[in-house]
Amino acid sequence: MFKRIVVAIDGSQTSRRAFEAALDLAQIHGAVLQPFYVVENTPLYFDVPGYDPSALRTQLVEQGKTLGSESIEAMRARGIEGDVAIGEATSLDDVSALVLKAARDFNADLLVMGTHGRKGFQRLILGSVAERCLRQATLPVLLIPSAAGSETPAEQS
Repeated sequence: MFKRIVVAIDGSQTSRRAFEAALDLAQIHGAVLQPFYVVENTPLYFDVPGYDPSALRTQLVEQGKTLGSESIEAMRARGIEGDVAIGEATSLDDVSALVLKAARDFNADLLVMGTHGRKGFQRLILGSVAERCLRQATLPVLLIPSAAGSETPAEQS
């Protein structure tokens, strides 16, 4: 039985599906839910001469606030307790490390996340955040695939 669940949110369709799964689990188990959003302040985005990284950071912070508000509203509508947490990735703390730290700090007994988030090219180089979390986690991890909830070709006809 799960009592404390962390779900990684990033605005992608897959993370929205993961959030829905976490809502269902929290409701079924009477668990406290913590949606967790990371502001990715990574150098990969900022290595362009003359680019001001504060514009992207500001946009990501605003996205986190919006997603947080939407998450809390959805949780309250279903009677689920919890609050949103936000972390900020740096060159020392990548997204996967922050997600796992959030789960530890929350004393979570389940981590829910989507298999594919905002990243594309970086996944080819570094591996996905979900894969790194799965490899390093000390708690159960429920991965929601990007195709979860979508129709198969047979269902579309």
